[in-house]
Amino acid sequence: MFGIGFAELVVIAFVAVLVFGPDKIPGIARQAAQMVKQLRRFATNARDELRTELGPEYADLELRDLDPRQIVRKHITEALAEDEADERRQAKEKRSSLPAGERPPFDAEAT
Repeated sequence: MFGIGFAELVVIAFVAVLVFGPDKIPGIARQAAQMVKQLRRFATNARDELRTELGPEYADLELRDLDPRQIVRKHITEALAEDEADERRQAKEKRSSLPAGERPPFDAEAT
């Protein structure tokens, strides 16, 4: 979760208890939860509004699809997959390049 481990969470909780006091922590946690819910609601509304404005061809649009890192990662992955497919096809063509009945070359000294 956000690159924070258990030890860091314990330290944060301890500092929060020292700073705010044990009686205010539940109220602060409640407010933080409400803020997260509201942020999620805003993001969902923004995504839905964007989908309706763009039309039915973008019905499966996700906001993370607009992240430049995701776009670059997607294109690189597709390019690598195409290269691997080309290499496999070329290797298959090389293996089957002998005419029917011809034996592959054999070097007796190599073995």
